[in-house]
Amino acid sequence: MTDYSIFGAAELSRLVQTRTASCYDITLDFLGRIDSLNPIHNAIISLRPRDEILAEASAADEMLSRHGPTGPLHGLPIAIKDLSMTKGLRTTFGSPIYANFVPEMDSLSVERLRSAGALIIGKTNTPEFGLGSHTYNPVFGITRNAFDASKSAGGSSGGAAVAVALRMLPVADGSDFGGSLRNPAAFNNIFGFRPSQGLVPNWPAADSFFSQLGTEGPMARSVEDLAFLLDVQAGYEPRAPLSIEQPAASFVQSCHEQIGPSRIGWLGDLGGHLVFEPGIIDLCETALKTMTDIECTIEPVLPNFDFEALWGCFTTLRQFNLSARLKPLYDDPAKRALLKDEAQWEVEGCLSLSAIDILNASQTRTAWYATMLELFQTYDFLAIPSAQVFPFDADLHWPEMIGDRKMDSYHRWMEVVALATLSGCPVVNVPVGFRNGLPMGMQLIGRPRSDARLLSLARSYEIILPFKTGRNEP
Repeated sequence: MTDYSIFGAAELSRLVQTRTASCYDITLDFLGRIDSLNPIHNAIISLRPRDEILAEASAADEMLSRHGPTGPLHGLPIAIKDLSMTKGLRTTFGSPIYANFVPEMDSLSVERLRSAGALIIGKTNTPEFGLGSHTYNPVFGITRNAFDASKSAGGSSGGAAVAVALRMLPVADGSDFGGSLRNPAAFNNIFGFRPSQGLVPNWPAADSFFSQLGTEGPMARSVEDLAFLLDVQAGYEPRAPLSIEQPAASFVQSCHEQIGPSRIGWLGDLGGHLVFEPGIIDLCETALKTMTDIECTIEPVLPNFDFEALWGCFTTLRQFNLSARLKPLYDDPAKRALLKDEAQWEVEGCLSLSAIDILNASQTRTAWYATMLELFQTYDFLAIPSAQVFPFDADLHWPEMIGDRKMDSYHRWMEVVALATLSGCPVVNVPVGFRNGLPMGMQLIGRPRSDARLLSLARSYEIILPFKTGRNEP
């Protein structure tokens, strides 16, 4: 008997639409994986009743036979990151303030998934308001790594990453401000794609014009599945005024195109500015060496930039952006008492900012973007690790030390992701291997709006990977 959980979303879609497999049988196999593994790893939360889910899967089969597929995700089981609103399904944002909140509307990302035919079975766990690259919260607890349940899953899309890695879902949505699509993908041996700024619109938003650093995107065990979900997520939306049009060619089609000879600039540890646990740089450099087999030339590069100023720019703009959502909660003493320390720290940092501080940070970001454009005159892509530590003890709040260097904030240990975030460029985490059984990944960064070309590079790299993605034990 076929176990349909071994297939990714693109292949499952083909099986459904050719009537080779039923939505019911596919959903049943994924629910079996959830029953077996979710009690250990706690990736999927607010799971809907089994009979309701299977009834919808049967209805999807009947609709398919009568009217054809609703869309590319017809009848495929999906769980939504718990930062996106789902009509009629509890959405907590990982916060006790919203522990019993049931929205009356879908967010735009969920609208698009439903329109594509997805069967929404529940939510995926996230840290409180998505703050921090470690998935735990007082409502649902800790999400545990796919390879070692004593370790962190990363975050904030930690539940999504673990669910995909363990084949509890064929593919998953996530979001990324400070590495939330990249870090958990690295920690769980899958792919995570942060698209170009504006390609995947966000709505509703507390601010539609200044909040440019966060974006939604896909997570998957294969690059084809990244592209498959991105085709659903991407495209202009009038309610998101800074969104951009999707390219004419599908991302699935583009990812299978030959990339040709490419020049990759290896950023490494930024000349010693960043500190890494032993083994991370070595794994990434080994992975880069294999890319010579796909006609890539690798060259070390150190941009001429003040990276401490760049980190200050990131923290300033992050505090400014996050406070659009968090400050109204902070202003209510009863709700403030329910906010975790990191959320209060972000708001209090914003309250201390002046308009000139924000202007200076924006100008630093502008200068960094110009630096990136200069780099892309020489290089087709840039590369840098996806995390500075391997998956750590799940009971820690966050790593306070890397080697002998103290981290001065709850997110400083993820500074490595800030460069791509601030650039607005597309970036993909690709798996690079393991140390002591724990996965690591590397960021590949493309030119602005070169999402299709970056996916093509990632697909070419995936073909030569010496190991499988996800966790492949039965």
